[in-house]
Amino acid sequence: MNNALKIEMLSTGDEVLYGQITDTNASWLSDFLFQHGFTMTSRFTVGDNLNQLIDTLIKRSKENDILIINGGLGPTSDDLSAQAAAQANNEALVLHQEWLTVLEQYFASRARKMPPANIKQAMLPKSASIIDNPVGTACGFKMVINNCTLFFTPGVPSEFKVMVENQILPDLKKLQPNIIKPLCYRLTTMGRTESDLADEIEKKLSVPAGIDVGYRSASPIIELKLTGKMSDQPIIDNLWEQLKHLVSDNLLYEGTIGLAGIVSKELRDKSQQLVVLEEQTAGLIAYQLYGENAPLIKSETSTNITHRITELTAQFPHALILYLGQFSDDNSQFTLQLVTPKQTYRYRLKYRSRRYNRQTEQQIFSAIALDALRRYLTNQPLIGPNTWLDVIENNVPNQ
Repeated sequence: MNNALKIEMLSTGDEVLYGQITDTNASWLSDFLFQHGFTMTSRFTVGDNLNQLIDTLIKRSKENDILIINGGLGPTSDDLSAQAAAQANNEALVLHQEWLTVLEQYFASRARKMPPANIKQAMLPKSASIIDNPVGTACGFKMVINNCTLFFTPGVPSEFKVMVENQILPDLKKLQPNIIKPLCYRLTTMGRTESDLADEIEKKLSVPAGIDVGYRSASPIIELKLTGKMSDQPIIDNLWEQLKHLVSDNLLYEGTIGLAGIVSKELRDKSQQLVVLEEQTAGLIAYQLYGENAPLIKSETSTNITHRITELTAQFPHALILYLGQFSDDNSQFTLQLVTPKQTYRYRLKYRSRRYNRQTEQQIFSAIALDALRRYLTNQPLIGPNTWLDVIENNVPNQ
């Protein structure tokens, strides 16, 4: 093997190939391996076609050191991974009594009789060794084809992740024991274009070879990454401080906590309760905050609910009340209002980027509202610099 393992992921299933489900396992695996020092070299997707699966396993095993195959381990007729693996290696499927016992115990513990179809999940290639699945019935397994180690994993994300973390990663570390973990810092911005950020960073930041600046755009945010070797940490730390200074006006948060996560933390730290009223975003703001355990005491979503602000201010005099609504399709204007125990901030804003689908626009407007709340909680002006956002009018106390 080369010093750096060539690792490839092969996702299987018509539903993945045809885009009927999003392949979250692939993106998760790429990031997980990277955090542990392993770089995935390529990814493939194959449908539920036995001959194509066999051919792909043979070809890709000749090109890689490691193949991680995801999906196709269930009990139904379209679950073909074990059969394809056996035929690709010119061997038979055999009953692995060890896993059959696990299956029988699994169903017995739930007071159910095991369906005969599940026996298929204990039929594995003769040379395969079992990879335990502590949270499901799909038996993972590994085997060698063309001097390549193949790991077969279930498609269910919770089962897949446990298998990778607890069993596949330790095997990879044995195959490449001197792995060097990368150092990766992340921050997220809003209000500037990717090209604008890149131009300024390239002009003002001197980045030596071996250290990379990366960009990921997902409207309305742009994530910046600074990546290098752990041995270069003093240099990376210095660059990181410079980078944060360059984007400080548009910086939302560092790391991966998320905007709702940072807002929820600020609310909890300040023992501040929150009421959310939202028209355009259909409950998305409250949904995100609830998922981060924010002190959210009331949430309402409807149309024309501005009259509720006065009522709720009287009902919850010590809470913050965040309102987003009055969106106009004609000119993309909307109202953002924050009522605090001491004063009220009210903005009429215009989002002047191109129109997106409804879901993306909800994400954009919810991010603007959450950022305004974050800025209030961190003693900043509620509306920061934003290339796509104009303040049409405001009724704002001196800040």
